[in-house]
Amino acid sequence: MLEVLQNFEQAAARLSPVVLIAPGLAAVIIGLFIWLGGLGFRRLLVAAAGAVTGAALGFFVIGRSFNTAVALACVAAVLAVVFEKVFMVILAAILAAAIAFVIVARPYAGTFREDSPKTSAGLQRYSLRSSLGVMQSYSVDLGDKTGHVFSRIPPLNWGIVALAAVAVIVGGLLLWRAVSAFCCAALGTTLIFAGMISLLLFKGSSPITAVYNRPSLYGATFAAMTVFGTIEQLLFYRRKKQPKAKKRARGDRAESGPKRQSWRTT
Repeated sequence: MLEVLQNFEQAAARLSPVVLIAPGLAAVIIGLFIWLGGLGFRRLLVAAAGAVTGAALGFFVIGRSFNTAVALACVAAVLAVVFEKVFMVILAAILAAAIAFVIVARPYAGTFREDSPKTSAGLQRYSLRSSLGVMQSYSVDLGDKTGHVFSRIPPLNWGIVALAAVAVIVGGLLLWRAVSAFCCAALGTTLIFAGMISLLLFKGSSPITAVYNRPSLYGATFAAMTVFGTIEQLLFYRRKKQPKAKKRARGDRAESGPKRQSWRTT
């Protein structure tokens, strides 16, 4: 799996700037918005996250076709809005499981080649259409390699991944706002990292190799950003207090108004 990422890092020098700059900037801007304010716009967030989840499921798991991805994206977006709270907890559990998977799968994901000069430097760039085809090819290859890594991970490590997901689900039942804030912070941080990697690839850097060579530094940065985003959203997006219930009994309303005079008092 790491070899596919390394090959893509080298091939990125020939990709069209549009496929790296536009998604990179969009990911960074949207990631900042979700990282710091996603809890305040949960409905919009769950709709977008549902669409992305459905598209990824349709492309990588089911059909690997554009039509299937679009159809599942629409269905998942509607379901996410209808079942907002449930979807937020499920999305947080998926993010926690994905983070745990990245940690436990590292020893089984292969290694980077030491002698890997960028042979594509100085060559003519691909057209936009060819660049999209190259990215689709690498996406399919990465999906196949990831499936191979799945089969190599021992059951104990899968237990750690499942435990992380279950812990978040249980936390969502008890502390839904805290889990929702964690979900927004983790998702926003992921998008920021992905966007920065895309922009650095356009500049000709080697961000994937840098992350691989210094996992502790970037892992600590990811964790610190997630914790900060969670705390910030819990502080600034507090639950609004419900207005006091109005008096509904006619007797109470009658007592608050002027008393009618009886015929005996006239």
